[in-house]
Amino acid sequence: MHAKTIGLIAHTGKPGVAELINAIAKEFSRFSISILFEKETARFAGKKSGHSLTELGAAADLLVVAGGDGSILRVVGQLGENIKPIFGINVGSLGFLTCASSSTYREAVECIAKDRINFSQRALLEARVSLGDKRTDKMIALNDAVLSRGELSRLVMLRTRVNGEPLTEFNADGLIVATPTGSTAYSLSAGGPILDPESGVFVITPICPHVLTNRSIIVAQGSIIEIEASDPDYPVFLTLDGRKPIHVERESIVTIRKARKTLPLASLPEASFFSVVRQKLKWSGSNV
Repeated sequence: MHAKTIGLIAHTGKPGVAELINAIAKEFSRFSISILFEKETARFAGKKSGHSLTELGAAADLLVVAGGDGSILRVVGQLGENIKPIFGINVGSLGFLTCASSSTYREAVECIAKDRINFSQRALLEARVSLGDKRTDKMIALNDAVLSRGELSRLVMLRTRVNGEPLTEFNADGLIVATPTGSTAYSLSAGGPILDPESGVFVITPICPHVLTNRSIIVAQGSIIEIEASDPDYPVFLTLDGRKPIHVERESIVTIRKARKTLPLASLPEASFFSVVRQKLKWSGSNV
């Protein structure tokens, strides 16, 4: 994929980001690649013209996100169905989604300019809440959909079906449905397995289950997962990729399935998912 137009988006709260954005833009200009700045990023970097994320999604061949994993999740959430390939430049600690550090931005720009980057096709999940004939719009997530009590620390009863067949009623602090990309996030903290990013499955992980036989279960990505909050007394909330919680009314059905689009997530030629796992989780052994 030869990128002629780059959309540049930054987490403006990170230290040293303004200098980094301007340095990245300058590097791209050396290769005659045009840059479109996101509005807030443009203002922060002292540039006159900025574009909305929707405009960037329509016009850019590749989105370069300077920030952390959270920045990439936010961009994916705002783009929705209009997804574009993303290249993450990490500002701060090593992330699972970013593929270059801010100190190696020159090499990153050169790899993009010379078309030497690889793309991992990441599954996105799509969630909808329905109650009777009322239905929300599709909501897209890269990592996970989480059902819980929100700020209230109480058990929640979640009746779960896969492809129309009852699975179980989870009695837990909450329930996570994660993509392979999200398997290294909240699901991992809740005791779920690490999934290879292109493994073609979803994982359903209960959070602190009250019933100790409630475990993580892996289902095919083609599955339709339906979750119903069956407790009449307390509200349940749905959170996608850590965004603002959505109140799920009693007897509503939350339907989660694989989105039609996938996210092409960039990585540098020498990088691998397993090398990031080894670094992040500090795994070692006789061969590492």
